Amino acid sequence: MLATVYMICMRRKWPFLLTLVGRSGRYVMLFELKSLGQFSVWPSVHGNFVVTNDKSPAVVSPVQSDTEAAISDSEILEGIFVKNLDTGESVPLSEAEKLIPNGVNPLALEIMRLTSEYIGECSDGEDGAAQESTTQAASAQAEAAAKIVKHKGKLAFKALKGKVKSVKKALEAHGDNDTETESENGDNVRFKVSGSHRGPPYEYDNLILRQDLSKEHSGPVWTLRFSTDGRLMASAGQDLTVRVWVLRKAKSTFEDMRNKYSTKEGGEAAEASRTTPERPASEDDALFDPKPFCSYTGHTADILDLAWSKNYFLLSASFDKTVRLWHVSRQECLACFQHTEFVTGIAFHPRDDRYFLSGSLDARLRLWNIPDKKVALWNEVEGTGNRLITAAGFVQNGKYAAAGTYDGRCLLYETEYLKYHTQIHVRSSRGKNSKGRKITGIVPMPGEDKILIASNDSRVRLYDLKDLSMVCKYKGAVNRSSQIEASFSADGSHIISGSENGFVYLWRTMNDVSRSPTARRDVNDCYESFAAPVSSQGGGQVTAAVFAPVPGLFADEGISENQDVLVAADYNGCIHVYSPASRGQ
Repeated sequence: MLATVYMICMRRKWPFLLTLVGRSGRYVMLFELKSLGQFSVWPSVHGNFVVTNDKSPAVVSPVQSDTEAAISDSEILEGIFVKNLDTGESVPLSEAEKLIPNGVNPLALEIMRLTSEYIGECSDGEDGAAQESTTQAASAQAEAAAKIVKHKGKLAFKALKGKVKSVKKALEAHGDNDTETESENGDNVRFKVSGSHRGPPYEYDNLILRQDLSKEHSGPVWTLRFSTDGRLMASAGQDLTVRVWVLRKAKSTFEDMRNKYSTKEGGEAAEASRTTPERPASEDDALFDPKPFCSYTGHTADILDLAWSKNYFLLSASFDKTVRLWHVSRQECLACFQHTEFVTGIAFHPRDDRYFLSGSLDARLRLWNIPDKKVALWNEVEGTGNRLITAAGFVQNGKYAAAGTYDGRCLLYETEYLKYHTQIHVRSSRGKNSKGRKITGIVPMPGEDKILIASNDSRVRLYDLKDLSMVCKYKGAVNRSSQIEASFSADGSHIISGSENGFVYLWRTMNDVSRSPTARRDVNDCYESFAAPVSSQGGGQVTAAVFAPVPGLFADEGISENQDVLVAADYNGCIHVYSPASRGQ
C-alpha cells in the first residue's frame, strides 16, 4: 500500500509532508523523505489512502497496477530512508511502521495536516524547567553542606543531616516517585498514587472492576456520555456506531417508552425485545444490561463527541462533517446537520433543548435550531493564530457558549446573540507550554461559576469565571496529542481524566494543603490513579473516563450514595465499569 503511494508520488513529483499511517489508521509519526521532499498520506473510510497535494486529494488504491507489478513492496520500502523528526533517526521505510506509536485520535491527524505541526515526546515546559532548577539547587545545597563538614568537622553533622533531608525531599518531589500497590479485592486493579500524596488513607484504592462491556466496540472508543439522569450511557468511536447502554433496573422503563412510540413496523422489533433471553447468572452483579439498548449507524467516519438532552435525545458529532440526532425510543436518525468541516464538540442548550451548539475546524461556533433544522446564530473565532475549534460547550447554565481552540484559547460568547464576551489564555506562564496547546475539553463545575479545561500540555486547569483567574492546575495525567477530556464527580468534589499512559487519574478539586506542608493551593499534583486489570483485554491509552452523575441510583446494588461509580474506555474498544468493593467483597 505504501509502495503504491510512493510510486505515484515519484511519477507525479509531488512534494509532500509524509505522515505514515497503518492500515487501521492507528499509527502515526512524521517523517521526512530524503530524496522526494515531503508528502502526506491519510486513511480514508474504505481502507484506501488519501494522498493530499495542497488541497486536491486523490484516492490511492492499495492494489498495484499491472505496470507496477515488477517491483515488489519490500524492494521499494527497503530503498526509502525516512527521518523521524522527533529523534533525528533515519531508518528504512520497511522498519519505520514498527516504531510508530499507537493511540492517535483522527482529530490529531487532521489538525496535523492543517497546521503542519506535530508535538512529540517533549518535556513539560515550565515544569521541566522548574524540575531542573530545583534539582540544581538541591545539588548546590549538598555541595555546600559537604564543604561545611570538610571545614568544621563533626560539629557540622547536624547541619549536614538537615541538608541531606532537604535535598532528598526536593529530589523526591520532582522525580518519578509514584508508588504502586495492588488492590486487595481480588480483581487485580492496578492502583498507584503520586509521590506527593501523603496517605493513606486513600479514597479510591478499594475499586473493583464491576462490569466489562468490551465485546461490542471494535477499535477506539473516543467518547462516553451519561444521560442527565444517569440511567443511560452512550459510547462511540472509530467503528462508526453509537451504542446506548441502560442500567439493568431502568431497562423496562425505556422498553415501555420504545413500545409506546414505535410504529407498526417497529412494533415487531419492540415485541422481539421482550423475548430477549435473561442475563446469565454470572452477571447478576452487573450495573448495566450487558447488551446495548440501542445501536445507531449512519455516520461514515469516526464519531468524536456525544451530547444528551434532558428528554433522552442524543447528538453525535463525526469526522464526516455531520451532527446526527437520535432518540432512545426510535431506531432511525431523526435529523442530520451538515457542516463544512469536521465537528469537534457539541452540546445541548441546558435550558432549552430545541437548540444545540457545535464547534468545527472551520473556526465557526454555531447555534442550531433543531425544529427548523438550520443555524440560528453563528460566530467565527478571530485571531492571528490557529483558530481551529477543538472543543465546545455551554457554561453558567447556558448563559455563555464556550469554544476551545488549537492555540490554547477558551473564548466565551453571550449565548443570546452569540456575541464575543471574553477569553482565557490556557497556558503556562513560562517554558515551552507558554505558547498554549490544543484544548481538548471544557466542562462547567456543578453549582459554581467555574470551568474545567483540559489541554495538550498534559494539564487540567480550573478557572473562576468571575475574574478569569486560574484556581488550580492538576498534574499527573498524560495528554500530549489526544482528545482526552476531564470532568467532575456529581458533587464537584473530585476530577477524573483518562490518560495516554493507560491509567485513570483522580484528584480532589480543592487541593488539601494540610496533607503536604509544602503544597501550593493552585497546583495539585496529589493524585490517585488506577488501570484496568492486567487479565482483561483492555490496555493502551484511556481515551475517556467519567463519573456516573447520580450515585444514588446504585444504592440497591450495595453502593452507598457517597461512593462513586466510574466508567473508563480505551483505545482497544474496551469499556470498564468500576465501583467500590461492597461489604464482604
